[in-house]
Amino acid sequence: MNTVTRRGLLVGIGAAGGAGAMYAAMGALGLAPDEQEKAFTPPSPSDFTLRGRASAKVVIIGAGVAGLTAAYELGKAGYDCTLLEARGQAGGRNLTLRGGDRVTETSGPAQDVRFGEGVYFNAGPGRIAPWMVTMDYCRELGIPIEAFINNNANAFVHTNGRTVRAKAARADMYGYIAELLAKATNVGQLNRKLTKDDKERLLEFLRRFGDLGPAYDYNGSARRGFVKYPATQNGIQLDPPGSLHQVLAAATGRAITNDFGYEQATPMFQPVGGMDAIVKALTAAVGPERIRTGVQVTAITTREKDVQVTWNGGALTADYCLATLPPHILAKMTHNLGADVTAALKRPVPVAAGKIGLEYGRRWWEIDDRIYGGITETDLDITHIWYPSHGYHSPRGLVVGYYTSDEQAELYGALTPEDRRRRAITQGKKIHGEKYRAELLSDVSVAWERQPHIQGGWARWPAFDSSFTLLQRPSGRVYFAGDWLTHLIAWQAGAMESARNAVTQLHQRVLQSP
Repeated sequence: MNTVTRRGLLVGIGAAGGAGAMYAAMGALGLAPDEQEKAFTPPSPSDFTLRGRASAKVVIIGAGVAGLTAAYELGKAGYDCTLLEARGQAGGRNLTLRGGDRVTETSGPAQDVRFGEGVYFNAGPGRIAPWMVTMDYCRELGIPIEAFINNNANAFVHTNGRTVRAKAARADMYGYIAELLAKATNVGQLNRKLTKDDKERLLEFLRRFGDLGPAYDYNGSARRGFVKYPATQNGIQLDPPGSLHQVLAAATGRAITNDFGYEQATPMFQPVGGMDAIVKALTAAVGPERIRTGVQVTAITTREKDVQVTWNGGALTADYCLATLPPHILAKMTHNLGADVTAALKRPVPVAAGKIGLEYGRRWWEIDDRIYGGITETDLDITHIWYPSHGYHSPRGLVVGYYTSDEQAELYGALTPEDRRRRAITQGKKIHGEKYRAELLSDVSVAWERQPHIQGGWARWPAFDSSFTLLQRPSGRVYFAGDWLTHLIAWQAGAMESARNAVTQLHQRVLQSP
């Protein structure tokens, strides 16, 4: 007879229900401490400081989050920084669009943003985990933040042509898993590994975890939600779930575990009024006069005592250079940093990514569907639908109609903006019905692989090999920084951590110079 060890059982529960479920099971088995040994300490203000002041001139190529963070920290230590930005504004992929803005791409028509007052679209980063250094900069720079609803039980899961509430998808999967484990425990298949007390505790936990009946059967649960919620009278629950086979066939695993990882775990946060609040605050702290936009650097030349940066129509000489452009852009630039640097810069592969913002004149997701923030997960090519985590009960609002990467992003990016909207609406209607099309006011989409001077949502390393570590060190008087030089690729926190690493090395070098 097959037996299951405690370790194997806990791993299975963890895979199905996440860390919380596994911890609860550990508690039921008497394996978890009753209380924390050490009180939780929330993140404190950033204690990152370049010790000692120094005087040197630094040219920073790129005024995205990495470049701005580097200039901010170097400026506090007394450095004279100039940022050269090819695009018309600072921020890079931290892009928030509002009415009156214009979106251009390397091919295809430009889009004029026609959102109403107070409506905005975070076309790039949209959320921040509480452990990320981004939160420290929000605190340090006085940027107000609010909760980003990453997990909403009232949002939907749409897989295999079937749409259910997220709460129902979780309740069914957890319920059937709990039933299988409970019955295996109850008939003695785990007796060799569990004591009598272990068995009783585990059965009680599984009964609660899956909301099982007296015979440890899962036949649905109020956790799945209601057609009519209880009030003065008893509520009307949703129809019973399908069979275990049907639940497994729905393939909801990715959708209901999306926030289990450390990057996505609830709670998440966002700056009040738009993600570009971070760019605005850093720009103000650095000094807008230090940022030169519309300057596309074409060459970097490191020399014994200085470095020269050249662009069409000008050049600038500084003591050091910090290059923060995407690696596939830097790889095409003329330089004397050596063939090994060029080869290393070509290793990361740019990843296509895209988003569309759909503005509606009525917040029907709140009024009709009772969805306040959160994300609907799908197996359609739109991948997700995001609902706004701000402006509740406002007259209008914006839904992110797709957030895609890789093949799906390439599919949408190759379309005209009008066709992107049509396709996104066709897919979204499968979940929300005709109102998804009929009540649309305006839209705008961004294909990051088609954004000038960026050409990708992020860059993915085939492996974190010697090329990765090579570029984390300076080449002559040139340093590199960006989220692509961390293990937090595609996150602003990665750009910030990389910038801090680069300026620390630079500062130590300056202080040690004769």
